[in-house]
Amino acid sequence: MEERRARSLMVIFVVLGMAVGQSAASFGGCYKSCFLKCIITPPGNSPISCGVKCLKDCIIPSSLTTSTAKEQTHYFCNFGCASSLCTNFSTKQDPGEENVTKCVDSCSTRCSKNFSP
Repeated sequence: MEERRARSLMVIFVVLGMAVGQSAASFGGCYKSCFLKCIITPPGNSPISCGVKCLKDCIIPSSLTTSTAKEQTHYFCNFGCASSLCTNFSTKQDPGEENVTKCVDSCSTRCSKNFSP
């Protein structure tokens, strides 16, 4: 019985660990893809406006309504921090996804101190 419980917990931790790793890796890909699409269509989009749009799209989950109040607070804290500090890394020639990802991670750490889900 105890062995079965230990295995179940091990599987849960492995799955959660994989999900956390993927979310960090997928932000950069999400941001880069979104930014490149935004900057070329329609003409006239600025790097700042595309950066803010893509931060929103890649930070705030589409399933926000099913999130707890603490999770929602964390997402919006992270988005607010990132939109004010992280959009200056992107240019029309380079989305700067590595620097944006580091900046967003820093914002997430700051927000987690006050609003951990």
